[in-house]
Amino acid sequence: MITKINEAVAYIRRVYSISPSVGIVLGSGLGSFTDEMVIDKEIPYGEIPHFPVSTVEGHSGKLIFGEMGGKKVVAMAGRFHYYEGYSTAEVVFPIRVMKFLGVETLLISNAAGGMNTGFKVGDLMVITDHISLFSANPLIGKNIAELGPRFPDMSEPYKKTLIDKVKIIAAAKNIDLKEGVYCGVSGPTFETRAEYKLLKVIGGDAVGMSTVQEVIAAVQMNMTVFAMSVITDIGIREEENKITHAEVLEAAGNAEPKLTYLFKELIAQL
Repeated sequence: MITKINEAVAYIRRVYSISPSVGIVLGSGLGSFTDEMVIDKEIPYGEIPHFPVSTVEGHSGKLIFGEMGGKKVVAMAGRFHYYEGYSTAEVVFPIRVMKFLGVETLLISNAAGGMNTGFKVGDLMVITDHISLFSANPLIGKNIAELGPRFPDMSEPYKKTLIDKVKIIAAAKNIDLKEGVYCGVSGPTFETRAEYKLLKVIGGDAVGMSTVQEVIAAVQMNMTVFAMSVITDIGIREEENKITHAEVLEAAGNAEPKLTYLFKELIAQL
C-alpha cells in the first residue's frame, strides 16, 4: 500500500510540484464547486498510478489543484464508493495520497437523505458525528504503521473548532445550517421505510453511501476533518417515498452555491 501511495504521489509531483494544504472531496452533484477555484492543474484519475476511476453520474473523475481562499488546495471532482465494487482500501486511497502530498485539513461534502423531521430538501447539515456500523471499516486488515495507529481514537472525527467557524460564517450571511449525525451505509439501494426508521431510532439525522470510510482513514492519519451534507431527499415521510438519483443531483446542484461559499470562507480562515 505504501509503495502504491508513493508511486501515485511521485507521478502527481512530476506534473504539479506545489504541495496543497487543504483537500476537498465533492459529493454527488457538487462538481461545479471548482468554478470558484483558481485552477492550476487538472489530472484525470485514469492517469494516476493505482487510482480507481469513478463510475457514477455526477462524479467527473479528476484531481483539481489550485487556489481557494488564499490557500493551495486539491479537490476530488468525483469520489469512489464501496457499492461500485471497490475495496475499502481503494475507496480511501485518494485520501491517503492527499495526506502524503501535504494535506492537513480535509473538507468533505455529500448528498444525503434526511431522517430528522425538522429537515427539508436543500438544507445543509454540518456533520457533528457519524455512525458507521453499516459500512465496512477501511482499516480492517494488517495495520500499516506509516498510516497511523492500529486503534485510532474517533471521539472527535469532525473538528469542533472548524464546526464553530462555519457556524459563525453562516450566521453572518444568514445561511440556515442544520447539525446532525450522519449514518454511513453501503448502498447502492436507497433505504427502505423500515431502514430509515431504524437509522433514526439509533440516532441518525441523515444517511448516505460515502464519507465515513474517508473520514476514518483521514483521522487515522491525524488529518483535521470538516464535513457537510446536502439534504437531497427526505426518507422519513408518510406520502410517496420513491427517490431517484436525478432528483438527488438536482437538489445538490441547487444547494451548491451556499456550500461553496461556506467552504471558501472556511478555507480562508484556516
